[in-house]
Formats: sequence, structure tokens, C-alpha cells
Amino acid sequence: MAKRKAKKKPKLGSGKRFKAVAASARRSGARNPNAVAAAAGRKKFGKKKMAKMAAAGRRRKARARKRKR
Repeated sequence: MAKRKAKKKPKLGSGKRFKAVAASARRSGARNPNAVAAAAGRKKFGKKKMAKMAAAGRRRKARARKRKR
């Protein structure tokens, strides 16, 4: 029996996992797909870690905006 190779997930905190969950929720017909993704993340990682990842994402986005100027 051949072993199945697991797909490698994007790095935690990159935002790609969040976007994938939100896209899946959108396809399922969720009214607010980002809220669904955030709730799933809080359940899996906890309030503290989700807040830390969100803050890192905001910093990353601010830096990207500065570089565009």
C-alpha cells in the first residue's frame, strides 16, 4: 500500500491559511467569511495567539504600505 504524501500547509502567521479558510467559507455561503475564519482560528489557537498573529499581520501590512511610497 502506497503512503499518501500530506500537502504542506503555508507557514503559520503568513495569513495564507486564514485567507484559505475565509475563501472556503465564502464558497459555502457565509455572510461574513472573515469572521468564520477568525472564529475557527480562535478555537484552534486561542485568543492570545490569534491576537499576536493579527498584530503581526497589521505590522506587515503597514510596512508594505510604506515601501510602496
